[in-house]
Amino acid sequence: MNSESLCNIISSADPFKEDSMLTEERHRIILEQLKIKNVVKINELVELTNSSESTIRRDLTYLEQGKFLKRVHGGAAGLQGKLKELTESEKTAKNIQEKMKIAQYAASLVGEGDCLFIDAGTTTYHMIDYLPEVEVVIVTNGISHVDRLLKKGFKTYLIGGMIKPTTKAMIGGSALQSLNHYRFDKAFIGINGVHHQYGFTTPDPEEAQIKKASLDLSREAFILADSSKFGEISFSKVGDIGEAVVITNQLEGDQIEAFQNQRTIKVVTS
Repeated sequence: MNSESLCNIISSADPFKEDSMLTEERHRIILEQLKIKNVVKINELVELTNSSESTIRRDLTYLEQGKFLKRVHGGAAGLQGKLKELTESEKTAKNIQEKMKIAQYAASLVGEGDCLFIDAGTTTYHMIDYLPEVEVVIVTNGISHVDRLLKKGFKTYLIGGMIKPTTKAMIGGSALQSLNHYRFDKAFIGINGVHHQYGFTTPDPEEAQIKKASLDLSREAFILADSSKFGEISFSKVGDIGEAVVITNQLEGDQIEAFQNQRTIKVVTS
């Protein structure tokens, strides 16, 4: 065997060989794929860029740090726009099983004589089905929640204000003024973004005010957020990590490292 053939064999077998494609070109391909598919797997990117898996993982870490994407198990997902918000029906169809697990655990925290705030949202809506049959008082800003709460026989208050069409939430100055009349043992709050540095966020500033007030007015506050909300950053800040306990179904990718020292993250596994 000649020396040239031997070099070719060694080169093809070397897992640490240099990738031929320029870094900028790989980043462009990764971001273009996320625009097309929203979620892309590492093995797909390895094939598309003719690069090693370790190189793609470094690329994804770099792009996540630059807030161009977020890491998920086995790949990456695109970030939502700061103002993007799904409608109530669109949210209902997403991550149903995960939301049910979170909702069931959240409901188990409710005890006899509690005064509760239950935020508008699909995960908090599912929580109603699991609430124990005990005497509690519930305040909500969720129009969709009211009928289900009444059918279960709970004493229920709906705060006043303007109805937001997309989320069926009561928001605005009147809603905030109404909310400030109450004090809560526990608040259960839906959210759009959970980020280790930028905290809890949601697209609408007026809805953020309601969430923030309910958090501040409660002895204990719980954020109900499935794993898709981690790494997202929306337009309006609600609070910092540590101001509430986050109940979620799992942490993925780099989120495990980012949140590993947070004692206020409760992962529900069953």
